[in-house]
Amino acid sequence: MDAFEYRDTTLFCEKVKIEDILSEVGTPAYIYSKNAILARYHELEAAFQDNNVLICFSVKSNSNLSVCKILADEGSGFDVVSGGELFRALKAGASPSKVVFAGVGKTDEEIRYALENDIFMFNVESTNELEHITRLAGELKRMPKVALRINPDIDAKTHEKTTTGKKENKFGIDSIEAEHIIKQSQHRYPHVDICGLHVHLGSPIYTVDPYIHALEKITSLVYRCRDAGVDIAYLNIGGGYCISYTGEKVIRPKDYASKILPFVKKLQCRLIMEPGRFIVGNAGILITRVIYTKKILHGKSFVICDAAMNDLLRPALYDSFHKIWPVNTVIKMPEGENPSEKDMNVGVVDIVGPVCETSDTFARDRVLPVVNEGDVLAIFSAGAYGFSMSSTYNSRPRPCEVLVDGDQYRIIRKRETYEDLIRGEDI
Repeated sequence: MDAFEYRDTTLFCEKVKIEDILSEVGTPAYIYSKNAILARYHELEAAFQDNNVLICFSVKSNSNLSVCKILADEGSGFDVVSGGELFRALKAGASPSKVVFAGVGKTDEEIRYALENDIFMFNVESTNELEHITRLAGELKRMPKVALRINPDIDAKTHEKTTTGKKENKFGIDSIEAEHIIKQSQHRYPHVDICGLHVHLGSPIYTVDPYIHALEKITSLVYRCRDAGVDIAYLNIGGGYCISYTGEKVIRPKDYASKILPFVKKLQCRLIMEPGRFIVGNAGILITRVIYTKKILHGKSFVICDAAMNDLLRPALYDSFHKIWPVNTVIKMPEGENPSEKDMNVGVVDIVGPVCETSDTFARDRVLPVVNEGDVLAIFSAGAYGFSMSSTYNSRPRPCEVLVDGDQYRIIRKRETYEDLIRGEDI
């Protein structure tokens, strides 16, 4: 998280003090670094430049219009999974010719909306979906490009709730069914151009091995498709590229590229990828203020914050680890997940929110400097699947979002109000 660093005793985002932002916007608040977003995007672009790669930012990871516009202005494509995400991408300035539409349950309304906007490609996940796209494309006299999403039955060794490439998952089509589709394509699906294969294995993935295993399976399928008269010109390897949540070293885009590009070059396909977490994950933090501290008779200590699981769901949903440390502190933030207690001014605590769920917990048995009511904590690596997964559960207004660019910052989403909570309702 090179955009966020402690200078003396206080946390900065780029050249701006976090506490200066909070004096205006309050807490909880999401804060993003524009230049961190750009740096990760360009790192991917450089690693795969030999293939004229189409990078399609995964809108589900962070759908804020300003974040999407930053990437659209750089020429990024977009990976969308709903009509609403397509609407957001287009509003942010995305070129429809760089939008791929994924997801297992596209409605006719969403398909029609995508066809009317001439998006680049659909990632198709079932025979029934392909039939719907074919029918609607015929009605609108369009000929959309289609990639068949293949389920290669590969365990990417990620969380069970975020793995998507195993045979028991709801995603994709097995290779036997895909070949059946290919053989019938000319007479059964006359209004689509099946010209790509897509595979997404889940997220986050910490080694290149799952991609290699998937590409080995995909390679033989590409050749069988071509033998059947269907030219596969595009190969979409999805996303899932890891980031460091704990401070440990992780593989970089160049490491992925060194193993992936030989397959792509051999197949003479154009590469498409759909990163989200890698681009924005470590470009954002969630700031929260301590409301109370509490110690119970059994010896357990709690730090109760004004942010909750409705603001950042990942720890409750996936048991995900996020580094948490005070915005102002004289104690250096440690490396690793949870170092031993070595300082007289630190303790072991659970960091929790005010929502009425036991799962409303950001960290359990975490080493943290002693904090008091009113102190502010930073929850790191919160730029991906943070605000985009937030809700108003317990009728809690969602936080504001702030974008930092050098020594300037601006609010890119206003904090919700109580009136926002009931907008659209009636009695």
